[in-house]
Amino acid sequence: MRAGRRQFLGQAAAALTTLSPLGIACARVSSGQRAVSLVHAHTSEHLAITYYRDGNYVREALTRIDYLLRDFRTGDVHPIDPALLDILHDLRVRTGQSAPFAVVSGYRCPSTNAELRRHSRGVAEHSLHMQGRAIDIRLPGYATSALQQIALDLRRGGVGYYPVSDFIHVDTGRIRAW
Repeated sequence: MRAGRRQFLGQAAAALTTLSPLGIACARVSSGQRAVSLVHAHTSEHLAITYYRDGNYVREALTRIDYLLRDFRTGDVHPIDPALLDILHDLRVRTGQSAPFAVVSGYRCPSTNAELRRHSRGVAEHSLHMQGRAIDIRLPGYATSALQQIALDLRRGGVGYYPVSDFIHVDTGRIRAW
């Protein structure tokens, strides 16, 4: 019986490694926890926190993340999609970097989004930022174009690249790129 279990586990690990570039799924399955490290570019607030442990999202951690990623212009707080945090975690694993992500924009309330849209063609009318499903980031010391490519390789949502402003947008919507 023991050999059968070992064989099964070995085959499962091989399958996950094959299905996931660089074995990221294996790292997520075996680690049992996921963390993010963020610094808000506009408020200078920072947070390094484990948000997933032992098969569950940590409610207190999610609440702290929601606050950090609030609409800094209005103070409005909105729940952030945990799948978005999983994308950030996987980007961190893939880059091998320890610096926190610099957050350019997290949640945006509808009035902030409308105001930004009046001043920029790059702001979507129905932005996923308004649903807590999008974030604009950069990773200090890491080429933004390389970060964009890693995000595209994840194939887990939308990825936008803004080289002039030096950030990428990632979201949990349908797979697309711009």
